[in-house]
Amino acid sequence: MGKAIVAEATTRQAVSFVLGAAAALTVVMLVQYRAPAAGLSRARTHSQFSGWRPLDHRRLNGTAGLTDHQAPVVVAGEGHHVHHANATLKANSTRTRASHLPIADHEEEGVQEEEFRGLAAAVARAATDDRTVIITCVNQAWAAPGSLLDLFLESFRVGDGTSRLLPHVLVVAMDPAAHARCQAVHRHCYHYTMPGLHINFTSAKFFGSKEWLELVWSKVKLQRRILELGYGFLFTDVDILWFRDPFKHVTAYADMTVSSDVYFGDPDRLSNFPNTGFFHVKPNARTIAMTRLWHESRGKYPGANEQPVFNMIKKQLVAKLGLRLRYLDPAHVGGFCSYGKDLGKIVTMHANCCVGLKNKMRDLRSVLDDWKNYTRLPHWEKHRAKWTVPGACIK
Repeated sequence: MGKAIVAEATTRQAVSFVLGAAAALTVVMLVQYRAPAAGLSRARTHSQFSGWRPLDHRRLNGTAGLTDHQAPVVVAGEGHHVHHANATLKANSTRTRASHLPIADHEEEGVQEEEFRGLAAAVARAATDDRTVIITCVNQAWAAPGSLLDLFLESFRVGDGTSRLLPHVLVVAMDPAAHARCQAVHRHCYHYTMPGLHINFTSAKFFGSKEWLELVWSKVKLQRRILELGYGFLFTDVDILWFRDPFKHVTAYADMTVSSDVYFGDPDRLSNFPNTGFFHVKPNARTIAMTRLWHESRGKYPGANEQPVFNMIKKQLVAKLGLRLRYLDPAHVGGFCSYGKDLGKIVTMHANCCVGLKNKMRDLRSVLDDWKNYTRLPHWEKHRAKWTVPGACIK
């Protein structure tokens, strides 16, 4: 009798062991099967929505370990070209990753490829991991030694937490001389040739001139192309100094977040006056349609540059396209038109409401010196810091 009980117990243990092992094996197989899909369905983090995800500091220096089967990255020092071995793969996969965006017809796509030859690879090299790039445009006058480009890049280096953004700045050169100068001082440069447009962009252009209008309107076409490639961007005029990270002021809700010349205290108030020298845009169908309608509206307002035209059509963009538009507070993202007096809050400073390259340079140098003096002060003295005013333009 005792032997029968022992035999029965042994049999039950064996059966339990076999069933438990089978269940564990099934779970392992299911996890392995679902693992690839899990990575594709991860929710986006707050930092991804804001347009910036911090990168490993070793990667910025070109020495990062490889993750997620990435190709090696070879980075040259400042003032040289940077070549990413996976840039071609990133550019070729753009349409797959941006399948939610409208697709242009074949004829238009061919024209775009010709006009923006090499842009996809240039953007891919400069973009953050979540496909956001910082864009600015220069001509020879703005890129010359000691001119606006030098001040612009220096502000990133002396700003609070802005040096890490510098590897994601793509400088768009409007002429060969500007491109050569960019390559001497920065790692990401793109020469926008604009086929069929025979205008010399090398010298400083007077506000409102034909050459100046072509220069500013060409930026809108470039911005639309970047969106079509599946990248978001933060466009910044080169006469803007960066002191802190502006991505912290960009919300996940907004399709477009724009600086303002006149601000009535409410970031959602449509009647604020936009300044299109500094704005962030997410890539989606609404923003691509927005940039297309914006550029097409040029013919309705002859002689006007892109900023007043945007101000005149902004209600149409919101009503017709459902564009989600928000404004940045000048207390943080300021300019000579309207700026914050507290250096403890200022993020960027724009030399707007200022005509003439010499006037811009004089006041921007003064502003940059004020910032450097502010950073040298002990923390208990920083609240006393002020901008040096009046200047040539800043009041």
